[in-house]
Amino acid sequence: MLQQILRDLYIDPELLAELNDEQKHILFYKMREEQVRRWREREEKLHEEEGLRPVRTRRVASKNGKRVQWLRGNDGEVWVWIMGEAPGDKPYDQISEELMAEKARQQAQKEADELWKKKEEEITKKFRDAMAKEKARIVAEKWKIEMEDRKAAKLLEEKIQEELKKREEEERQRGEEQIRQQEGRRAQELYLSLKRAQQFCQHNEKEDPEWEEQLRRSKAADEEMSCRARRARDEYRRQSLRAIQKGKVAGLSNQFQGAALNNEQGTKQAITCPVPPLTMTLPASKAWEWPPRPFSRDVIIQWFRVEQLPRRAGFERNTNTIAPWFHGIISRQEAEELLMNKSEGAFLVRVSEKIWGYALSYRHQSGFKHFLVDASGDFYSFLGVDPNRHATLTDLIDFHKEEIITSSGGELLLDPCSQTKNPPDYSPLFE
Repeated sequence: MLQQILRDLYIDPELLAELNDEQKHILFYKMREEQVRRWREREEKLHEEEGLRPVRTRRVASKNGKRVQWLRGNDGEVWVWIMGEAPGDKPYDQISEELMAEKARQQAQKEADELWKKKEEEITKKFRDAMAKEKARIVAEKWKIEMEDRKAAKLLEEKIQEELKKREEEERQRGEEQIRQQEGRRAQELYLSLKRAQQFCQHNEKEDPEWEEQLRRSKAADEEMSCRARRARDEYRRQSLRAIQKGKVAGLSNQFQGAALNNEQGTKQAITCPVPPLTMTLPASKAWEWPPRPFSRDVIIQWFRVEQLPRRAGFERNTNTIAPWFHGIISRQEAEELLMNKSEGAFLVRVSEKIWGYALSYRHQSGFKHFLVDASGDFYSFLGVDPNRHATLTDLIDFHKEEIITSSGGELLLDPCSQTKNPPDYSPLFE
């Protein structure tokens, strides 16, 4: 199932709903890794086709010569900055104050620019009209002036023009100074207005218990989401390292085939259990092509009989007895009802209706957890959480009696939840 998800880079919404937040985060990391792997393969293939040396680093040259290189942190991973958490980040109150001051300054500047534009038009018009009137007066008096006085009249005209320009410049400077002073006062007024509005809102919000509760829940939810993401990343790394250390990764196909040959006779005997016997042998080659997901209980029962019984799914190790933690095709709600009055660490395994596999239901201190167990291949592993691969379902259960499932939850399988029905709920699987 995991291989299919990574191949398609898609997970059905109904199946996604079966995963808890931590499983979703870890599954996202795996899908992201698959995307990066495909991208690297594509880049290397393109460079090989072009006759260039294959790219081995994340730094890739584009056609225009530009390069992109991710900044890395001390841990070697791509550096990610979360606002407010990095050293030197300003607190929210300081950022809010600076934003208000900048907003007030920009608004005041905008108003001052508009005011100065009007003022400049008034000054220009005023002195343009004054100059026109003066020219008209001089022209009207020219006929009275003798020829020898024309030069003196010209000098007088230039002098008057210079005087008017000087007065225009002085008035322009006074206008600019007034606008600057008015801009400063307006910026202060706008800032105080924004500050009072903020204080008023904060005051009203503080007096509103419902709003305070919503704010508290929102902050708590944001913090919890951030913590879950960090825990999921750490859990994924921890599980990967643990899988390598325990030697539980890959290569289990041959191990299982050898175990199947050694236990072929024992398997046939193990089917003779407290439920009606079923004569079934594992075909030499897989004769069934199952759909991507189960679509009916009958198909699930058929799959269990053909694929799982020969692998001794649900049986205790080296015995012909069905394990006390094994249950049939029961719903999540039924599983939680069985675990309701149990202590933390109680668990059961039920046949899933969502995937070709199982669901492990676990009694946690604060409620219940459900982990999907992928059995679509020749091994058993938790979908999206645990990279460990186990040859049998019993191996997976016994492994997590000593090893926690997730570091954040600390789930250890302590107390198997037995059957309460008669006949047991797994009876249809063996009929």
